[in-house]
Amino acid sequence: MQRSTDRILTTHVGSLPRTGRVLGFLVGKEQGEPVDAAAFDDALREAVDDVVRRQIEAGIDVVSDGETSKIGYATYIKDRLSGFEGHHPRPPHLDLAPHPEFREAIARMIGEQTFKRAACVGPIEVVDRDALRKDLDNLRAAVNRHGPRDAFVNAASPGVISSFQHNRYYPTHEAYVDAIAAAMREEYEAIAAAGFVLQLDCPDLAMARHTGFQELTEEEFLKRAEYQVEALNGAVADIPAEQMRMHVCWGNYEGPHDHDIALEKILGIVLKAKPQAILFEAANPRHRHEWTVWRDAKIPDDKVLVPGCIMSTTNYVEHPELVAQQIEQFAAIVGPERVIAGTDCGFGTFAGLGRVDARIAYKKLRSLADGARIASQRLFRR
Repeated sequence: MQRSTDRILTTHVGSLPRTGRVLGFLVGKEQGEPVDAAAFDDALREAVDDVVRRQIEAGIDVVSDGETSKIGYATYIKDRLSGFEGHHPRPPHLDLAPHPEFREAIARMIGEQTFKRAACVGPIEVVDRDALRKDLDNLRAAVNRHGPRDAFVNAASPGVISSFQHNRYYPTHEAYVDAIAAAMREEYEAIAAAGFVLQLDCPDLAMARHTGFQELTEEEFLKRAEYQVEALNGAVADIPAEQMRMHVCWGNYEGPHDHDIALEKILGIVLKAKPQAILFEAANPRHRHEWTVWRDAKIPDDKVLVPGCIMSTTNYVEHPELVAQQIEQFAAIVGPERVIAGTDCGFGTFAGLGRVDARIAYKKLRSLADGARIASQRLFRR
């Protein structure tokens, strides 16, 4: 994983808006419609090449494939693993439950939900290795063509998979998470073996408190989060920490977020995870103040912080000076070499859903890069 040795590097959480052509294929596949596999593959290759090019043009150093092939960052696994079936909606988020009119308004604004929440109803095993192979091949071709500084590939963590796809088969939650970790280990290791940085998406350590695991007490949730970090560490035991990063967030949606668990309650657990870099929300109004929690924490010397300096739920384009100030706050905590500028979350966590216009998303990434340049001029003066 590249570090900010001579200037502040830029990256983002991973997902970006899909093209209309790709979206049509993804939605059709999710709804069980027949899909022309060769045409879909062509659309993906073209879209991944384009999304890498656009990231570089926006000034992003560490790029991804935009999660182009995935209907959802945590639900794509149902097509690659056995044991998942059906669609089982969960209750509204705790912060949204008291506001039915707002939920309806948001649904109208961001679009109709197309992804399915399957449940685990049988033993989990890898059944489709081809999808990951194509993802890696497409990204490698785009990287070779456009030459970014570095590239990463997203993968769902065992914990976030368990929070989206509830267990109806294994005797305990722990057994369920262990089974997921054992199956996903192959995907994690394949990404690393392909030479990419592995990003583990871990919203289960924060967001799941008021969403997928909302029935738990806080004490029960924290105990579960501890176990999920242990399972994650086991699944990536053979991958160097410096080749991994992890993303933690409280949910990529506009809402009150007044049930978000406080960072100080989960940070100790997050810091036990093996990945070297941590991507986290730091730009939005609910979590911007938590830079002081990082300041006061005992952060291991090997950890790299990737604060969100750009919001992913608003079409406001952040001013580069604000971005620079946020970068400097975290550089004062761990040093500029251990800071990379990032985003709060993705711009397309579920294909076709999102508040931010696709063109504006890239404007926001450009502002992130501009802010990083301003911060670099101040932090790396010789």
